[in-house]
Amino acid sequence: MMSQPEKWRKSSIRIAGIIRESIVDGPGIRFTIFCQGCPHKCEGCHNPETHDFKGGYDCSIEKILNEIDKNPLLAGVTFSGGDPMCQPAEFLTLAEEIKKRSLDIVIFSGYTFEELQIMAENNESINELLLLTDYLIDGKFMLAEKDLALNFRGSRNQRYIDMNLTRKMGYIVLAE
Repeated sequence: MMSQPEKWRKSSIRIAGIIRESIVDGPGIRFTIFCQGCPHKCEGCHNPETHDFKGGYDCSIEKILNEIDKNPLLAGVTFSGGDPMCQPAEFLTLAEEIKKRSLDIVIFSGYTFEELQIMAENNESINELLLLTDYLIDGKFMLAEKDLALNFRGSRNQRYIDMNLTRKMGYIVLAE
């Protein structure tokens, strides 16, 4: 993995908010960042206030990292939304620092893994962000497929992908 050139590194992310301790956004105790901006606008979305790309506020990556560092019980950090893949360079900068802290990364995206692979062909930040992702919850939320019993997902069409095993095996491996 190549480190981002200094001129491309980002210093802030547009977010809707954070949850300092969550047990519903991935395995273990998690620090969850809700990014601002989502093109999918899924009917029945749990976070419709995150759709507007002009909403939310800019938050420095340094401030987010300082908050993460305050909790030694965290298993990892979750990027939710909105859709974090709409700010891939920003989340890549953050992900690189999170990995230095030996925390895992979960990303929720309305794009499917296959769509993200195509997008990554023309966007190095998406490609590198996927390489740092431990778990990907992919696909748009579908109200007709809503199921509250699912692990870390809102609808049955979404997948909970173990990205480390997926990279190792060469095909999608689901986590449960």
